[in-house]
Amino acid sequence: MFGRSIELVKASYTVLRQDKELLVFPFLSTLGLIIVTILFMIPMAATGIFEAATTTTTGADGTTETAISNSQAILAFIFMFLFYLVTYTVIIFSNTALIGAALMRLRGEDPTVADGFRIARERMGTIIGYAAISATVGMILQAIRGDEDNFVGQIVAAIIGTAWNLITFLVIPVLVVENVGPIEAIKRSGSLLKRTWGENVVASFGMGIIQLLAMLAVGAVVGLPMYLIASAIGSTFVTVIAVAIVVIALAAVALFFSALNGIFQAALYNYATEGEAGEFFPAGMVEGAFQHK
Repeated sequence: MFGRSIELVKASYTVLRQDKELLVFPFLSTLGLIIVTILFMIPMAATGIFEAATTTTTGADGTTETAISNSQAILAFIFMFLFYLVTYTVIIFSNTALIGAALMRLRGEDPTVADGFRIARERMGTIIGYAAISATVGMILQAIRGDEDNFVGQIVAAIIGTAWNLITFLVIPVLVVENVGPIEAIKRSGSLLKRTWGENVVASFGMGIIQLLAMLAVGAVVGLPMYLIASAIGSTFVTVIAVAIVVIALAAVALFFSALNGIFQAALYNYATEGEAGEFFPAGMVEGAFQHK
C-alpha cells in the first residue's frame, strides 16, 4: 500500500516538474484564504460577536452558557455561512484551475497558468453552486460536531465528513471535463468512485501519510535546530524569525502536496473515464491505487 502511494507521488511529481507553474494555483489559494479570513474577522470583531461568544455566564445550577443574544446568533450564522461560501469558492476555483491545467498536460498539451484560470472562469457559476453546497455541508458538520466536549458529535461529524470527501473526490475533474451542474457532478463523482475502485481508497490516504511524514521531517530538520538556536540566544527577535522560517517551510510542503494531489485527481479521472491515466502513470500503478471489492 505505502509503496504504491510512493510511486503515485513520484509520478505526480514528474508531471509537476514538467509544469512547475501548477504551484501557482495552491499558492494563490492560500493567499486568498488569508485575505478572506482577515476581511471576515474584522467585521465580526467590530460587531462584538467574538466577545459575546467567548463570554460565559454561570447559572444557578452551575452550568455555563454563552452570553450571545438571538440577533447576534443569527448574525454569527450569516457571517459563518458567507465565510464558508467565499473560502470554498476560492479553494474550488483554484483547484479547478490546477486540475484543468493538469488534465491538459496528461492529454499531451502544454498548459499555462492562463489556461488554468480560463478553465476556472468558464465554470464560475458551477463553482459557486458547488461552493454553496460545500458550505451547507460544512455548516451541518459544524452543528453536529458541537463543542469540544461533544465526543459523539465529533465522531459522527468525522464519519460523515470522510464519506462526503470520498463521494466528492472526483467532482472537480468532472466539472472541468464534463461541464455539468454541481449536483450532477457530485452524483457522477460518486458513481465513478464506486464503479471503478469500490470502497478501498488506498492511495489518497497513503499520500496523506507521506505528506504528514514530510512535515514531520521538516519539523525535525528545520524546526528543531531553529528552536535550539533561538533558545541558546534567548532573543525574542531570533525566536520570531525561527518560527517564521518553520511556518514557511511547512507551508511550502503543504503547497507542494496540494499540487501533487490535484495532479493525482486528474490522473484518476482520466483512468476512470478513458481506461488510462496518461504517459506519466503506468496502467498497473493506477489500477492498483484503488482496489475494487
